Amino acid sequence: MKDRPTKYWIIVASKDHVKTGVAEGIAQACHGKSSPLKRMQKGDFVVYYSGKLTFGKPEKCQEFTAIGIVKDNEVYPFQMTADFCPFRRNIEFYESEDVSILPLIDDLNFIQNKKSWGYPFRFGFFEINKHDFDLISSKMLQKGYV
Repeated sequence: MKDRPTKYWIIVASKDHVKTGVAEGIAQACHGKSSPLKRMQKGDFVVYYSGKLTFGKPEKCQEFTAIGIVKDNEVYPFQMTADFCPFRRNIEFYESEDVSILPLIDDLNFIQNKKSWGYPFRFGFFEINKHDFDLISSKMLQKGYV
């Protein structure tokens, strides 16, 4: 049972990393840090935004690339390589369409300065309000999961 209202989160990652996470049913945030993931609770919703297509390369993506719900309250480490052990959360991702942010910018409340609309994404992880989540999810979800 949750002790607070449902929250809505955006995590920023390259599209290639997002699609790997979707396939594995997990979320990582901010280069594997645990603290952002600990802010989420079971039943919260997550939207991934991808500014880039591929990690470390300049090709722009500028799309919302995954959407899902937090499955449990576990944050756990996962040894990916000898020197990289990121923290993860289990996410139930929904079947969704990747959606460009560009036509949504004017209607998203979390983007206060519409000319510098990319600024909020620099933080890598942040909470959005239900209005913004509903707008994004209405474009991404064809089957109305939420």
